[in-house]
Formats: sequence, C-alpha cells, structure tokens
Amino acid sequence: MILLVLLASILILVVTIYQYDEQTRDYNIQRFERKETITKETIELELKNKTSYPVNTENLPKIFQDRIYEISSINKLNITLFDLKGNLLKSSIGNVFEKSEIEPLPSEVITELAKNSNHRILKNDQKNGISYQTSYTYINDPKFKRIGILEIQFTQDNSENEYELKEFITRLSLVYLLMFFVAIALAYFLSSYITRSIKTISDKMKQTRLNKRNEKIILDSPSSEIEALVDAYNDMIDQLQESAVKLAKSERENAWREMAKQVAHEIKNPLTPMRLTVQSFQRKFDPTDQNAKDKLSDYSQTLIQQIDVMSSIASAFSDFAKMPQVKKERINVVDVLKLALEIFSEKYINYQCKEEEIFANLDKTQLIRIVTNLVKNAIQACKTEEDPLINVDLFSEKEQFKIVVSDNGIGIEDSLKDLVFEPKFTTKSSGMGLGLPMIKNIIEAYQGSISFTSKKDTGTIFTVILPKE
Repeated sequence: MILLVLLASILILVVTIYQYDEQTRDYNIQRFERKETITKETIELELKNKTSYPVNTENLPKIFQDRIYEISSINKLNITLFDLKGNLLKSSIGNVFEKSEIEPLPSEVITELAKNSNHRILKNDQKNGISYQTSYTYINDPKFKRIGILEIQFTQDNSENEYELKEFITRLSLVYLLMFFVAIALAYFLSSYITRSIKTISDKMKQTRLNKRNEKIILDSPSSEIEALVDAYNDMIDQLQESAVKLAKSERENAWREMAKQVAHEIKNPLTPMRLTVQSFQRKFDPTDQNAKDKLSDYSQTLIQQIDVMSSIASAFSDFAKMPQVKKERINVVDVLKLALEIFSEKYINYQCKEEEIFANLDKTQLIRIVTNLVKNAIQACKTEEDPLINVDLFSEKEQFKIVVSDNGIGIEDSLKDLVFEPKFTTKSSGMGLGLPMIKNIIEAYQGSISFTSKKDTGTIFTVILPKE
C-alpha cells in the first residue's frame, strides 16, 4: 500500500511536469503565431496605405525608420528586415543611439525559405538560459512581389508559469505527503489486524512440544483462510497427542525390555561360577578328608563373593532406576573433595585448589559419588600408561564452582563420544556402564552440568559445573 502511494505520487508528479511542458509549448506557439500574424498585417497595412515612398527593397528602411520600433514595442517582440540576399536593412533591436551587431541571414535560411511551400520557417533557440522563437517570411509589395525577408523574434518568458508550477507541485507534494503518512498508519493497523491471528498461531506453534500437552487454538470470528489454518493446526495437535502417547508407551516398553535384558545378563555372570563351584563341591567333597573343613570354607567364601556381586548389581540398577533425591545441606566443597580423594592410594593423582572454602547447598554423599566415579574412570583409562597422571582441579567462579578431572589415558574415540552418558555403555571389560549416566542425573538434579573433551591415545577431561549456595 505504501509503495503504491509512493509510486502514484511520483507518477503524477512526472505526468504533471510533462503536461505543463506540453501546455506551455503549445501556448507559446499560439501566442507567437498571434503576435506574428498581427505584426505581418501591420506591416502589410503600412506598405499599402500609410507610406508615401515607393514600395521596394531600397525604401524599406525609410518606410519603417521609426514605425518598426512602435510595432516592436506594441507586440513585445524583435523585428528585423533583410533584403532578398539576406543583408540587414532595418531592425528594432538597435536604434540611432546603439550600434547593431546583427549578422546577415545565413544562406541556409534563405534557401530553406525559398523551398518551403508555405514560405515560412519557424525555429526555436536558446541562449544563456533564455528561449527564443524566430520566424522568417517574405515581405510582399501591394502587387505581391517579394521585396524582403521579415524576421520576427519572440523571447519566451515562462517565469510566471514556472512559479505557478512550483506552487502547484508544492501543494500537491504536501497532499501526497499527508496521504503517505495516512497510508503508513492504515497499513500498520490493517497488517496488525490481519497478522494478529497469524501471530497467535505462530506463538502456539513455537510452544508446541512432543513431551507435553499442547493447547488448541481458539479464535473469535477468524477469516476463512485463518480458520482453515487453525483447523489444520488443531488436527495436528490431536494427531501429535496420539503419537506422543504411543511413542511414550513404546519407549517405556523398550526401556523395560532393555533393562530386563541387561539385568539378566549381569546376573548370569556370577551365577555361572556359582554353579561350577557347587558342581565341583558335589564331585570332589569327601567328608572323611582331613582338609574337608577348609575346603568347605573355601567353597562357602566363593559363593558369598558371587552373592555379593549379585547384590551390588541389584543395588546399582536400583540406584539408576530412581532419580536421585535432592537433599541439600551447606557443605564446604574443598573439604568434601579432599575426603573423597583420601580413599585412593595412587600417587599419580594430583589435587589442586587455590580456595580454602567454597560453600554450596548439596548432598555430601552425592558429591563424593560424583568425584570418586570420575577418578575411578580416569584410573581405569590410565592402566596401560607407563607414566599415568590424573589431575583433579577445583575452581571458584562467580555463582558456581567447577571440578575438572583430567587424565592422560587411552581417551575416547570420536565415534563413541555421543554414547558416553548412555546407560549400559562402557569401554571397560567389566562394569555395567551405569556410572556416568547416574552421576549425570545427580548433577542435573542440582541444576548443574557435566561435559568432557577427549582425544584418542591422549587423554580425557571431564568438567562438572555446580551452583554455589
């Protein structure tokens, strides 16, 4: 709308100026023709009735000696008389007190005038920014014999018309400027009215999530197009809700199925040596053997160890299955990290912290679990290194603290990095792969984050960020 108003304004302005030029040109031509006709009739009348000189070429300067200035002044134009060869006879431009510098007529003008069927030439010229119209015609005696050439020159003064044009354009510009601002206002309110419903739809679409209940769109008196769009969106919400329910059910079933497979696999591992131990005990046990009591003790110890393994497996899956309960107490993180690292006897574990106190509202037991799990993983990664090195650094920032555990172990391949925090993923020969997913759940429960960087055969760096009190 704004563009159309602007283009219309420019177009009307161009057409107005063009129309003004056309009208001014036509008006000047008609005015010049009227003046030319009156001048010629006055000269002819002078030659017929008012002169006492014989009417010929030589007497033209005498006949119009003073009269030419009167005619020129009355009609407000310049009159010049030439003989048939183009030589100057008399002109109203110069008088007895002025020297005339009018040159003879060019031969081209004389030839063109002779060949022209109307015996009239009209030329337009411009000098020093002033426009001129000049006509050339023959002067005839009363017997229609050619005795000279008449040049009539009219100076175009369009200043008044140009002033009127400027006034008109100024007023027109003010009108269209007002229309332009009105168009902007109308376009704004109209577009706001039209797009209000679309914005409501777009906002709803931005809020659409697969894992939550989405609201349908209800609009009052929408247009037919908007109503069709709203109906399509509401149908999509219904289908999305059904798909979400099916997907959630399918994910739960798959999760339990995978968990059951994993539990069964982990329980089978200690059951096999238990079975072999019992079978061996049945075949080889001799009650009369002097060492029977010691052998029975060994068999019992083996069974107890395997039962403990099964118990730890059950505990691990139980801990992972439930989200960690958020228990908060004011603890000194520096002291808790020192306590967590005391259980490790490896001399290549280095701990560094420039702060003496960093307080946070966390569960002390859960923080110890986080640190010990990361350090254990680092120890496992450095087993094959000749000079293993593990650094545990604690940093204090504005509203949070950072725990960085780095090692120079085997690292993690790029293809496996996306699976690090997935349940049952592990790069070790033993273990259930629940340690990192479990501590990730703990950290996120306390509004924190865990990330890592790793390079194959170079090492891994785990970074834990948790809020202060």
